[in-house]
Amino acid sequence: MSEAATDTTEDGFLGGQLRLRQPKSGHRAGHDAMLLAAATQARPGNRVVEFGAGVGAAGLALATRVGAIRLVLVEIDPQLAALARENATRNAIAADVVVLDVTTAPDAFAAHGLAPDSVDVVLMNPPFNDAVRHRASPDRARSIAHVAQPAMLQNWVHAARRILKSGGVLTLIWRADALAEVFSALERGFGSLAVLPVHGEATKPAIRVLVRAVKGGKAAMRIEPGLMLNDELTTADKRVAEILAGKAVLPLALG
Repeated sequence: MSEAATDTTEDGFLGGQLRLRQPKSGHRAGHDAMLLAAATQARPGNRVVEFGAGVGAAGLALATRVGAIRLVLVEIDPQLAALARENATRNAIAADVVVLDVTTAPDAFAAHGLAPDSVDVVLMNPPFNDAVRHRASPDRARSIAHVAQPAMLQNWVHAARRILKSGGVLTLIWRADALAEVFSALERGFGSLAVLPVHGEATKPAIRVLVRAVKGGKAAMRIEPGLMLNDELTTADKRVAEILAGKAVLPLALG
């Protein structure tokens, strides 16, 4: 068995519909990626780009659900990008995998076919731990995947705004206690916001927010009822189990 194989695991998502190889250590795909995919609205034929794709979990989960999207997975780490490419092939999903820093110049995007106003949907799960409050991991890849650098969210949203068509949709997941950062980043160029709080437990504050925004949207903001990962007895919620099994989607995916 190769060293690469022993350093990875193969894990099932969406009730086994999607099989992904990912590193044993460092950033690993989990609930956040599946919730992001379940919150993203897309139709067959849409050009869909995932920023910070890692091993491709969210984008490939979306493609598994929708089918026939034109998927581009953007990832800065060449090793994770290689796993994303392999995962797409293993799951018989057509996807372009691009090794690219999301914060890089527009011409670098264009060189990879991501010109301005050319994309229908962007989804992203950016590094969102506060660098001031969060002790960074000594594992560089894990640190890059988890810890937000100053202005990073603004830069990612700006890149999404640039490549999205007018009326294109951005869906992202972020820390609930930093929702103001999301609103600030989306203030220029986005509207028609929909926000879905995600609670770890029914009796505790939200830990994540899923946000859907439309480039050039004018509709009033909508706040959806919170999603409870566990009920009052800390038992996994039935609705969440259906979402993670690929049998249901979140309201943000319905427009």
